[in-house]
Amino acid sequence: MRRERFDKMNVVPFIDIVLVLLVIILATSNFVKNQSIKVDLPSASSQKTPEKKSIHISIDKEGKYFYDKAPLSLEAIKTKLLSLDPKKDLISLYMDKSSAFEYFVSIIDILKSKGFENISIITKK
Repeated sequence: MRRERFDKMNVVPFIDIVLVLLVIILATSNFVKNQSIKVDLPSASSQKTPEKKSIHISIDKEGKYFYDKAPLSLEAIKTKLLSLDPKKDLISLYMDKSSAFEYFVSIIDILKSKGFENISIITKK
């Protein structure tokens, strides 16, 4: 019996294994906690901490508006929202499922006119 000479190598199974390992790494990389080095930072008098406000707007089933658990009219909420920074502040909308859709649209219209980018519509699972 004569043996054939080994001229070529089949790399297809090797590529398959590498792709499977790559998929596993990419799938689990989101769950790895970001580790950072703990250092004691020096203080400065001119340092500003970026404050992100988290605003909660609620609408109950009767159509009453609440701004951070305080009952307000739609116009009062509008003036408060227009004073916020649309790129930094976070808006969370809580709406009763049996309330009219027009109340939700009125809040979204105010947020859209100001150009808010961070809006969350809160639901339950």
